[in-house]
Amino acid sequence: MKDLSWKTLSSEYLFNDTWFTIRKDTCQTRDGKKIIYPYYVYEFPTWVTAVALTEDGRFILERQYRHALGLTQYEIPGGCVDDTDPSLQAAIERELLEETGYRFEHFEYLGKTSSNPSTNSNWMHMYLATGGKLVQSQELDHSEDIEVSLFTMEELVQMLKENKIIQSMHVTSLFYALQRLGKIVF
Repeated sequence: MKDLSWKTLSSEYLFNDTWFTIRKDTCQTRDGKKIIYPYYVYEFPTWVTAVALTEDGRFILERQYRHALGLTQYEIPGGCVDDTDPSLQAAIERELLEETGYRFEHFEYLGKTSSNPSTNSNWMHMYLATGGKLVQSQELDHSEDIEVSLFTMEELVQMLKENKIIQSMHVTSLFYALQRLGKIVF
């Protein structure tokens, strides 16, 4: 196969913050015939998320406000990998405990996905967490206000059919988890 990658000739950081960095690159196509300028890249931290099931097989969803769209929606738990997290699994274990108060017996890595590989430089790593048991109260960040709800398989599938879960990477995670659980066959 032909190598279609670009060469980065220069990069300039326009904004740099903890949760979001933007840079402007000057690139050249592999054949050297085109210069692409400006090309904006959004740098985000690595993300983790989990389709989480309680001991009795109910799905844990979070309902929270998302300001960019001005909507309150259901999502699955997850967040950013911190520098202090020794592994991706440790990061999702921490996020689950902080956001939901649940601790899980088993974790299965489902893979990774990108929200928009044309502009975003990070990955989101997906997990299936099972055997969840409520062990503590939520420990939310100052900007978080999360309602935790439990749903049956049938209720979750209906929510997906009715487009009630709109975060695309979370829908992707649910797809992979449902496939792993034997509920989707392809």
